[in-house]
Amino acid sequence: MKVKFIGGAGTVTGSKTLIETDGLRILIDCGLFQGIKLLRELNWEPLPVLASSIDVVLLTHGHLDHCGWLPRLVNQGFKGKIYCTSPTLAVAKLIITDSAKIQEEEAEKANEKHYSKHEPAEPLYTVEQAEKVFSQFRAVKPYASVVIEEDVTAIFTPVGHIIGACSITLKIKGKTLVFSGDVGRDNDLLLYPPVKPKHADYVFLESTYGNRLHPNTDPKSLLEKYVNTTFQQNGTVIIPSFAVERAQGVMFLLWQLKKENKIPDIPYIVDSPMGASAFDVFFSNTDWHKLSIADCQAMSKMFTIHSDYQETLDAIYNKGPKVVVAASGMVTGGRVLSYLEYYIGIPETLVAMVGYQAEGTRGKKLLEGARSIKIYGNYYTVRAQIVEIQGMSAHADQHDLLNWISELENKPKNVFLVHGENEPADELRLKIKENYGFPCVIAQRGQEFEL
Repeated sequence: MKVKFIGGAGTVTGSKTLIETDGLRILIDCGLFQGIKLLRELNWEPLPVLASSIDVVLLTHGHLDHCGWLPRLVNQGFKGKIYCTSPTLAVAKLIITDSAKIQEEEAEKANEKHYSKHEPAEPLYTVEQAEKVFSQFRAVKPYASVVIEEDVTAIFTPVGHIIGACSITLKIKGKTLVFSGDVGRDNDLLLYPPVKPKHADYVFLESTYGNRLHPNTDPKSLLEKYVNTTFQQNGTVIIPSFAVERAQGVMFLLWQLKKENKIPDIPYIVDSPMGASAFDVFFSNTDWHKLSIADCQAMSKMFTIHSDYQETLDAIYNKGPKVVVAASGMVTGGRVLSYLEYYIGIPETLVAMVGYQAEGTRGKKLLEGARSIKIYGNYYTVRAQIVEIQGMSAHADQHDLLNWISELENKPKNVFLVHGENEPADELRLKIKENYGFPCVIAQRGQEFEL
């Protein structure tokens, strides 16, 4: 048996881990690379193995960096089943379709404005190609054993992070491999704490925040402060946010503040083509989160959800104060770019980052004080106030990650650290050795190990 790290190794995006045993090939996650151009260009490259030779895909959750390359995989010949939980299936469909629309729109804009070096610019994949993936999805229940073939089973175990997210325990001929996916926080606003593994011969552990502890700041009070100060200046608050979980977390805090009469009566907009659909996933899966149906209904009434682009334009040209929650969370694409084109140069605008910003993303550059940003081939001067609201991340921090492996009843043969940049991964490696004495390896893209 061997493991090959194709993506999500040495970086926080593009998650793809290949397990090979006795002619069987299992791909854990199939994500899109995001961030710097060098990483994004990897999305255009074929896998190091033929897509048609992969037998099955196991999906930990529905974020783009874990499922967004599936249309390419299917287009290149993968014909197997894609197993995931029911909420993950719903989320992945939304996110893959939205990604395809963005790819098509950006290719169209590039061809219109001639800012791409490719003539003509083409989308990474189309909506039609994205939709071809859906027939290969198979929904599984948490804790149930999924038989892949004789002596090979997979068990999906809730791990917080976003709705439907699970770690995956893969049992292969007497060996137990545990893939964390993205681990959620022990004290998440909306989701239950991650369930910890009890046994593993090999652990594949994410390390996104391997060198950080989430601050003890109160995101609710920061949100209150920023909304009110911006309102007093007759400005607009823009919150770049992923449409699933993070957007709902922001909405939840704003809803609480509004109920307590702590923020003004102004438009509160969720601008995302999949915003309403993402909310439907929450409505339909209340056993996966802490909100009741009544809470969901009350919360949704406070917000105007935009899906049509004309509604986006109307909101942009409405000069009154407002709060806009729009994808994407790292400002790499989506409707938030249309708002920033107009508002980033206005000093009364406040842009609040509420999640992890990967190296090379616009979000990271803004947080680092960039004086101008490039959007659709044009540069825009940054005059808006850029702030970070910490404490809202859906990712486990170093303490949570160490806690997640604290109940292992045996010493793993190896812990592979994935889905993290090298510095946080190395600090987490040292902490794991110090706390538990487990052997630990920082996985790099392209590496292969015998298990």
